Formats: sequence, C-alpha cells, structure tokens
Amino acid sequence: MKKETMDHILKILQKEVVPALGCTEPIAVALAAAKAKETLGEETGKVHVFVSPNLFKNGMGVGIPGTGMVGLYIAAALGACGGESKFGLEVLKHVTTEHIRRAKEKLEREEIEIEIKKHSNPLFVECICYNKDITHEAKVVIQEEHSNISLIERDNKTLFKKEPGDLKNGNDQFDSDLNVETIVEFSKKVAIENLFFLKKAVQLNMAISEEGLIGDYGIRTGKTMMLRTNNADFGNCLSSYIVAMTAAAADARMAGCVLPAMSNSGSGNQGINATIPIYSYAAKMNIPEERMLRALAMSHLLAIHIKSYLGRLSALCGVVAASTGVAAGLTYLMGGSKAEIILSIKNLIANLTGMICDGAKPGCALKVASGVNAAYLAAKLAIEGNGATENDGIIENDIENTIKNLANIGSKAMKITDEYILNIMVCK
Repeated sequence: MKKETMDHILKILQKEVVPALGCTEPIAVALAAAKAKETLGEETGKVHVFVSPNLFKNGMGVGIPGTGMVGLYIAAALGACGGESKFGLEVLKHVTTEHIRRAKEKLEREEIEIEIKKHSNPLFVECICYNKDITHEAKVVIQEEHSNISLIERDNKTLFKKEPGDLKNGNDQFDSDLNVETIVEFSKKVAIENLFFLKKAVQLNMAISEEGLIGDYGIRTGKTMMLRTNNADFGNCLSSYIVAMTAAAADARMAGCVLPAMSNSGSGNQGINATIPIYSYAAKMNIPEERMLRALAMSHLLAIHIKSYLGRLSALCGVVAASTGVAAGLTYLMGGSKAEIILSIKNLIANLTGMICDGAKPGCALKVASGVNAAYLAAKLAIEGNGATENDGIIENDIENTIKNLANIGSKAMKITDEYILNIMVCK
C-alpha cells in the first residue's frame, strides 16, 4: 500500500473517531443553538429550531447530560444558555448548574420551539435565536455531519456559508480508498504509534462502561447481565462479559451520563460498540496492546466504511455497522486470516440486517447487547471456517457488494419503514 493511501486512511480514522458528550443528535441541536447565541451576541429569548425527521427521531427520548431530562427541547435551551461551540460535539462540557436552571426556565416560559423540516438532508438542524425584544436574530444551519456548520447569518446577513459540494452529501462516501481489503492491510501495517490516539477511545468508553455498572442507568442492561453472568444465568463466559461491558456503557450514555464517549461517524453508541468489545476481549485474553490497537483500527474503519454507504442517520440501526467492525476485529484478535475476517463480516450481515432504528433512548443498550453477541458469534464461526455464502439471501461472494446490499436496504429500501417508525413515535 502506498504511503499516500496509508496517510489518507489514517486521516479518515482520526476525523471520524472523536470525543462527544451526550447523544450526538440532540448535541447537534445544542451546537447550533450555542453558535447562534454567540452570533447574536446577547442573551437569547425565543429559540426556533427546525430538524430533519431522522434527527427528530433520534433526539426524542435520549437523556441530556446533567439535566435529568430527555429530548431536543432541553438540548436547544441548554445550548443557548451555556453551550460553547468551539468544543464541537463536546459543546456542553462546561455547562453549570446555573446554565441548567436557566435552560429549564426557558422551557417553562415556552421559549423553545421545535419543528420537523421534511425533505431536508437526513442530518439537518436550523436554529434561529432571537434576542429578548425580537429586534435581532441569528441563524445557524448544521447539515450532513453532526458538527458541520454550513450557514451563519445575523439579521438576514450571511456571515459564513459552505457551498454545495463542500461535502459529498454528508454520507455518500467518506473516501474511495476505503474497502475491506485496504482496511485490513492498513490495520496490519500502519506504524503502531499512529494508532496510539485510539487509547483515548478505550479510556473514555471504558470509563462510561464502569459508570454504567456502578450506577442505575437506563434499563440496567449491562449491570443486570454482569450480575447474572456472575451467577451463571447468562453463562460465566467471555462472550457474556464483553456484551455486558458494552451494554453498560450504552445504558449510561443513553440515560444522560455526564462522561464523554469516543464516537464513530458522529455516533457515540457506535464508538462505544466499536471499542469496548475489542478491548475487553484483548484484556481478558492477555493479547498485546499493539495487536489490540490494530484490531480497534479495523473495527472503527469498517464501521466508517459501512456508514459511508448507509448514511449517518437511517432506518437501519447503527449497531449493525459497528458490530460488523467488531466481528472483523475479534476475528483478527482470534488469529483469523483475511479470508476469515471477510467471512465474519458476511456472518454478521446475514444475521443483523434489518435491525431498525427507532430513535436514541435507554433501550438502545438492548440492541448494543444483541450486536456484540452477534459479532462474537460471527467471529467464532468464521474462525472455524463456517458461515454465510452467496446462497444466503443478500450475501454475495464479493464482500463489497455484500456491504452495498446491506447499505441499500438501510438507506433506500427502508425509507418507508423510517416514516412508519416516526409516525408511531410521535402519535403514541
């Protein structure tokens, strides 16, 4: 592999694996509100937010760090009261109890308005902040990526604008250099010091996992599994351990834990899912750090690759993309060859394709648990030379075509599914 290609793939990995505090859909709203407040240059009154249906779906039921509340309304209010846009997806990192108090007062005064904007980019936020007497306003638009500010206006005067095409529709393809072949080669050959930043992913995501095991977050998926695993209800085994550790992190994060996560493709849960199973397996099996880091790179890059076709927000749960990466990473840790890594990817896709995304919420930990369990099974089968073939449904002999089949189902075939899901969520 050419050095230019290696460097390019490394930049993709570094760009897409970054810290995020809170679920990234409401955080995108908080970021837009914070930037609009800063552009306004004075205390905000009314805040009017328009979001895409997908973003609305993912922001309805998820906890907002430190508030004890869920949803886009408190996210917008908190961004307008205490957010700092310079921190990107960690926009709420310096929020205080006073900011939270003021944000809740804004909700009581009904100063926050959220509307769905149909026919927009799947990832879209438009936030308009007005001053107290509604004599001035500032508008900020985020689209295509969770922290991609594409427009800033004050009193209808454009201060900043990204022209169409600056991003490839946000999700079409991160880079043509990425495919399974290059991901495996890169992960095996890249100078190990270039992957040291992934230690931060382990540090952040394992801290959330430990918090999920200590506290009573969400529906306590990971904590319950860990307690019952020790009592052999789930089997006192390695697979149950890594499932519980990963689910515990999702429990904490979806319930509003104040700790940041290392995200993947703009999703904290995907980052958690791509990281914790790899590290937990390696730690239990005493696998050297260098091999663990290479497996982490493989896991994260494969998730990024799949999301490049699928889109950052879709009707298909992001657990599917992240768990596919986990299957590949675990197979590598188990000593698998490239052919066995490819087989593990096919096994995972044959299993989990079709898992719906019905918004970010505490119950996401259940899907994370299912995804990690499926990844472990996919890897074990592949190591034994067993798995899905081109005779199995959407699986093709060519691995890239198989991935495209998965993505086309999630991004195209399931569009009407997405509409039904949202209708159910807003009407119940």
